[in-house]
This record gives sequence, C-alpha cells and structure tokens, in this order.
Amino acid sequence: MTSDDQTLPDEPEQPAPPTEPPPAEQPPPPDGAMDDPTDESMEFPTPDLGEPEGTGAPAQPDEQPADLTMMRPVPETTDAGHAAGASTVDAPEPEPFPVPDESHLDGPTPAPMRLSYYAVSDVGRVRKDNQDSGYAGPWLLAVCDGVGGAARGDIASSTAVSELRALDEAPGTGDLLTRVTDGLHEAHESIHAQVELDPALNGTSTTATVALFDGHRIAIGHIGDSRGYLYRAGELSQITSDHTFVQSLIDEGRITEEEARVHPHRNLILKALDGLHEVEPDLFAIALAPGDRLFLCSDGACGVLEDARMADILASGSPEFVAIELVRASLDAGSSDNVTCVVADVLAEEDAQADPAYADLEPMVVGAAADFKRRSPRGLFRGHRSGDTGELEPVDAEIPEGIDYAIQADPPVDPEAYRYAPRPPQRFTWARRVLAAAVVLGLGWIAVASAYWWTQQQYYVGERDGQVAIYRGIDGVPGLSSVYRTSDLAVDDLPEAAQADVEEGIAADDFEDATSIVLNLAERMMPAESPEE
Repeated sequence: MTSDDQTLPDEPEQPAPPTEPPPAEQPPPPDGAMDDPTDESMEFPTPDLGEPEGTGAPAQPDEQPADLTMMRPVPETTDAGHAAGASTVDAPEPEPFPVPDESHLDGPTPAPMRLSYYAVSDVGRVRKDNQDSGYAGPWLLAVCDGVGGAARGDIASSTAVSELRALDEAPGTGDLLTRVTDGLHEAHESIHAQVELDPALNGTSTTATVALFDGHRIAIGHIGDSRGYLYRAGELSQITSDHTFVQSLIDEGRITEEEARVHPHRNLILKALDGLHEVEPDLFAIALAPGDRLFLCSDGACGVLEDARMADILASGSPEFVAIELVRASLDAGSSDNVTCVVADVLAEEDAQADPAYADLEPMVVGAAADFKRRSPRGLFRGHRSGDTGELEPVDAEIPEGIDYAIQADPPVDPEAYRYAPRPPQRFTWARRVLAAAVVLGLGWIAVASAYWWTQQQYYVGERDGQVAIYRGIDGVPGLSSVYRTSDLAVDDLPEAAQADVEEGIAADDFEDATSIVLNLAERMMPAESPEE
C-alpha cells in the first residue's frame, strides 16, 4: 500500500450477505490486510468494479467463486472484509471518460458476442526502426509504443506484448480488471528482467493500451499516450486519457487540443512501463453492444489525425480496410512516427457465424513483436481512399555486408532518443565549417595584433636628417619603426665614436631610457672653438 492510496476510517464489521456466505475453510483476514492474499505482491492497483447489472453472466448456484470479493456486486455499504486503511472501491466513482450512453444495454443478459479484428503496424516514412508493437485476438487487443531511442524501445514494446498476449483466452471466473492488472504487472517485471540482463537497455520503456473482452464488455488498462476509441452509432469517443504533459495543460484549460498537436513538449510522457518505477495504470470497464467498433492506436496516428477524419474512416469498411486506411491517412497527414492501428468490430453470435471471414481469423502480432514482417498487398483498395501504407521491402543486395543502414556516411540516429525532450535544431556541416574558419581567422588576427603592439613598445636612438632622433619600433625592420621624437642635437657635433653609435642605432628599454641616452649624448658634444681675439 503506497502513501497515495486513498483510505477509509475504521468501521465496525458487518455480517456478510446471507446469499453469499464465505467458505468455511477461509478464515476472515487479519486486521489491516486486503481480502485477496495475492494483493501483497501486486504492484498495480486492482479496483473491483464488479459485474454491471444486465451485462454479467448469471452465477451458477452450484459453483463457488475462488474469490468472492472479485465476483460480488458492489454493495452500498463498506464491506467488512476490508480493514481500516485499506483501499476500497465501494464508494461510487464518477465517470472518467466520455463514453456514449449505454442505457439501452440494461435488461436481461444478452448472448455472448464476438470480435472481428485486424491489426497493422508501419515503420513510417522517417524512422529506420519500428518501435511499436500491436496484438489483436478474439479476446485481447493491445498497442504498445516503445520509448527509449538508443535504449531500444522496440525491446520494451515487444516484451510487453509478449507478456500481454497470454491474456488472450476465453474468460473464466476471474475478474477482468484483475487479469488486465496482472498482465501489466507481468510486462513490467519482464522489462525489468531485460534491463537487469543488459544494462545498456536502462531507460527503455513503453506505453500500453490494453482491451480485454469477455463477450459482454471490455476491461481497459492504459499507460502512456497510446489511445483507445469507441465508435458507436456514428459517434466517436476517446475512452482513454493521455499521460502526457500537454494533456495536463489541456485538463487545466491552459491550451486547446489544436494547440497541443503543435506544442514543443507534446512528446513528453509522464507514465510508461519501464521495469523500474512503479506506475498506476488507468483501469475501467465498458459494456459493449453489437455494432460497436473499437480502435486502438499509437500516437503516430492519433497525433496527426483529427477526430472527424478518424470517424469518417471508421464509419465504413471491414476492420482490415479501416486499419490499413487509418495507417495510410496518418502517413499522408505527415506523421513522422511509427504508426500502429488495431480495429475490432463487436458482432452478435449469429452475425459472426454467418461471416465467412470470421472463421479464418487468427491472432495477429504486428510491429516489433511480430515473428515475421507482415506485408499488405499493394492496390488492395481502390476509390477515394486507395493507396498503400508506405511500407517498402529493403533491397538487401544494395546494402554492404555488416552495415545495417543504406548510407554509410550517415550512421543511424534514432529520433526516439529525443522523445522526452524538445527536438533540437538541425545542425548543418557548412555552418560548422564557417564557424571553425571564423575562429581560426580570429585567433590569427589576435596573434598579429599582439605582435604589432609589442613592437610599438620598443624604442631606440638613431639619426634622421643629420639630427639625433628617438625611434619607436624594431630597428632595421621596414614598416615596424618610425620617428617618435627629433632633438636639436646635430650628429656632426658629437665625437666620432658617438656619431658611429647613433648611426648604427642605440637600443633603449623604453621612452624614458631613450630620452636619457639623448641627454648623455648632448653632454658629450664637442666644445665650440674659442673666437679669435
């Protein structure tokens, strides 16, 4: 039990309903314990919504469920089996998602229904690898979108689907939501085992949107930004809520759906299965009716397609046509991500038996989790939505051995590495070269300027037009010396030795030293001849 779980105050124990006495061999749980002993090892919440009135199969009087807390209807008062401080689902919960009206489903329990399904996953027109995984079967639909870039998000998504596909079996006596929770828990643990085995996978994770069917309703388990939709009676409803930063801004009313599609942080996910951090998935159940259509997809589709466009495609065609068309429409809309779509129709038993395609249905695994690459035939549909999904077969003969990418000068860089942060600006080679050249030229200019400044701090004494002068610069280097001061002392008035020194140049430490040299020369000047008497 985590600190975030809600608790209820202590209440006196109440006797169990007389119609469902607890088995004699199961003593009441000790104070502070959950009803289900397996809850001690659960890492995900397992709320029990019970069987909705008019949708669950009637219980057989001679059968005793293994766990009464998972099968009983929700009572109006707190169940005595829940100790004080333990989480409970007895309190009424508000409807969290805009599910269409289901009042027409009330009444006697209908006959079990069937699913006609199809799944398709495409690497897209930008990515090199497909990190999406999808599954469609008679009882289970699932979409997982791997996250991690260099940490191999495809391993996370394929591992999750490999664990979740074990749920695809005929419903038994267990609670649907509990089964979904157990499946997500196993996926979580399996990803953790992969990371433990290979530390290079640290940072990998995956979203997960799971729909488990029992013939009457679906139990949804959701983590991340993959989505689930329900198309009923011409109306499309989004039944999952994204665990993203932009969705939190939408919920707060700070941005709109349209602004979220172009927000720089639209790819920032707040929840994902990573095998390290405990997460609480969204869990709820929805009653179904014949004619409903379920649609699960990765953000490569719902991130670019408007609801009106998706509803238009979902309105007609078989699940196969609709799934392929949704992928093609996503690519045409400019999706730069992998695209995975799973579509399933809810059929009445007699309609399923009358459909020849239903008898040939087999479970489908697509994307990174697929055992082999599924290819859709070209030109499968004609008309206003004709076209392929953009999936092309690689030409192995043109790729050198040992190279897993076509352009050797361009090693593979997975854009998925930037999923948790804003996309950086593009970097151009010519810009880097210009910048490098500018740096080199700047350093050269600084060196030349420093050398010239040093020469202008040097002084010496020399001769100019017969006069003793002070020069600044380097003696004997053209262009690096110039006359700084000219004295009134004539060179011819100096002794012969001093004249030779001046003509050769007398070095000085600085300007003051040069001035002193000129004064000393003046003192050595030859005395003037005495005038004749």
